[in-house]
Amino acid sequence: MWLPYGLIVFSILIAFVFAYVVTRKIFSLEEGTAKMVEVSLAIRTGADAYLRRQYLGVAIFFAVMFLLLAILSYFKIISWFEPFAFLTGGFSSGLAGFIGMKVATSSNARTAWAAKTSLNDGLRVAFGSGTVMGISVVGLGLLNLFAWFVILDWWTQNHFLGDMNPNRFIASILLTSVMGASSMALFARLGGGIFTKAADVGADLVGKIEAGIPEDDPRNPATIADNVGDNVGDVAGMGADLYESYIGSIVATAALGIVAFTGPMVVKSILLPMLLAAVGIIASIVGTFFVRVRDEDSQGALLNALRKGVYSSTFLVGVMGYFIVQKFMGSDSIGLWWAMIVGLVVGNVIGFFTEYFTSDKYSPTRYIASQAQTGSATVIIAGISTGMLSTAIPVLTIVIGILTSYFIAGGGAHFAIGLYGIGIAAVGMLSTLGITLATDAYGPVADNAGGIAQMAQMEPQVRKRTDALDMLGNTTAATGKGFAIGSAALTALALLAAYSQRSSEILIELNGSAELNMSLLNPIIISGLFIGAMLPFLFCSLSMKAVGRAAGKMVEEVRRQFREIKGIMENKAKPDYAACVLISTKAAQKEMILPSLLAILAPIIIGIVGGVQMVISLLAGATVTGFVLAVMMANAGGAWDNAKKHIENGAYGGKGSAAHKAAIVGDTVGDPFKDTSGPALNILIKLMSTVSVVFAKVVITINLWF
Repeated sequence: MWLPYGLIVFSILIAFVFAYVVTRKIFSLEEGTAKMVEVSLAIRTGADAYLRRQYLGVAIFFAVMFLLLAILSYFKIISWFEPFAFLTGGFSSGLAGFIGMKVATSSNARTAWAAKTSLNDGLRVAFGSGTVMGISVVGLGLLNLFAWFVILDWWTQNHFLGDMNPNRFIASILLTSVMGASSMALFARLGGGIFTKAADVGADLVGKIEAGIPEDDPRNPATIADNVGDNVGDVAGMGADLYESYIGSIVATAALGIVAFTGPMVVKSILLPMLLAAVGIIASIVGTFFVRVRDEDSQGALLNALRKGVYSSTFLVGVMGYFIVQKFMGSDSIGLWWAMIVGLVVGNVIGFFTEYFTSDKYSPTRYIASQAQTGSATVIIAGISTGMLSTAIPVLTIVIGILTSYFIAGGGAHFAIGLYGIGIAAVGMLSTLGITLATDAYGPVADNAGGIAQMAQMEPQVRKRTDALDMLGNTTAATGKGFAIGSAALTALALLAAYSQRSSEILIELNGSAELNMSLLNPIIISGLFIGAMLPFLFCSLSMKAVGRAAGKMVEEVRRQFREIKGIMENKAKPDYAACVLISTKAAQKEMILPSLLAILAPIIIGIVGGVQMVISLLAGATVTGFVLAVMMANAGGAWDNAKKHIENGAYGGKGSAAHKAAIVGDTVGDPFKDTSGPALNILIKLMSTVSVVFAKVVITINLWF
């Protein structure tokens, strides 16, 4: 057992060492002119101030939850480890986002200055920043889970647990840690999304459409808030989001392994997803060295460079994973390796078709751009229809992936092993997260670099290069969301199976019977499905209204400054950037509360009212509609954004044309689609699942009382 332990420890150490080395290399680079440093510092200060305020608010929530879990542990309903596991999960999730944001806000000016030399130099700095975040996320995730496993494994071997199965004891604590990570991720993603889109919408509607000034023009009062938002939403929020996706897939698979295997194979089934994650870290680091371009002005060269890094990492994981499964689980379990390969393939298929529907290289986005010639309405119609169309292939791919991984792992002969195979597919999909997240996280850095180049009045060639990086970043960001959403579907299924198993055990313990009528003809099941299917729409409504209200305040403030601060348009007076940052900050803190509580309270209330059966159907309904809705919103938003950039590059009259203004409206509608509501949906469905598992005994006990 020491060999797998050593591999996991080695991968964690190399992740942190590599992230440190890349960070030092980035920080050694020049930031540019005094004006560039000034703008970068303003963005960094605003982002730091927002995170301090957000973490203070979230800390109150975690304190309340810790107290609640501590009370449950006092009455021996849960283990006394679980309150602390909840805290470590939330802390690590927040830390992952914080590290990514700190490096990103220190890399934006350096990216702009490097882009002055060449496109490749700009790419290496921006991608290096994303790499630090990607590798930090996977390193922290594996460290948190492995540390808990080692502590709990030692504890169970040296302490009497009564009738409790030691491995189930470990799994329940790890699931509570995932619940903490999911809670933090939802607050970070939702709060950051509201912040960034309120600023972005205000800056676009008033600055670009009403005032007719370029994007990131220093005369626009919302431009600093917009650049701050790129970091708190698309970097810090995304880091916390994908951290919880990563550890969620590992823990859900481990929980299924406890049911699927017996004897010594149980511990191996818990460690296997960690081992696959470990080789994924090594493969991701190797893959980063393949990301570089030579063709100065080619968008295709940029895309091919990123693909080369991701595909090389995927190949390495596949090869190393084969030896891990064969040597560790035995040749009889080679079907699990094939399940992992299925996950890798599914992730890359979803990624490719996400790129197809969101990149202006292909017809869907170009079609949206063409519709801008007839106005905003046709742009919006084209974007929504494209987003809806884009759901077909990911859904079919996920269905094929679920069925293939289930049967290829041995589900035909053993139901539980088949479910474990689905979990391994989810782990496989996210095993290369270190580099796929890097290709996602570099986009906001490039976006910030473009803003700094504009505000510091650098030569047009620099802005052209940063725009090329940013445009590709929109596509890779959508691809990253596709990975997260796809893994959420597989992980949610694994968590659903874990909840069903856990509930059956509790019902036998409390009621002596665990018979559940899961027939679709059962009114309770149908009712749960309807409610579950509705919840993602309710969640999106609440979060999009939050963006709308915050954006409305931003629009009013920007208009007020243009009206009352004389000389802004002539560059004789400086806008009040801080006022706009404050509006976004206050709005994000206030507006994220209600949607977040929905995810936590819904499964508890439904469980008390309708019992285990209704919770299972609730989770199933939310998973199905949540997955499809998330894909549609992410892809529609990405396509709208790149359609606007396609026009800005000269199509249909270019910047300032009527088509450009129509495309800006489409992009504005798409902003909360792709950066607020859409990406938060995958957290919603997993958080509901983990809350259901953690509070299962409490909810079932109350339900039986009535």
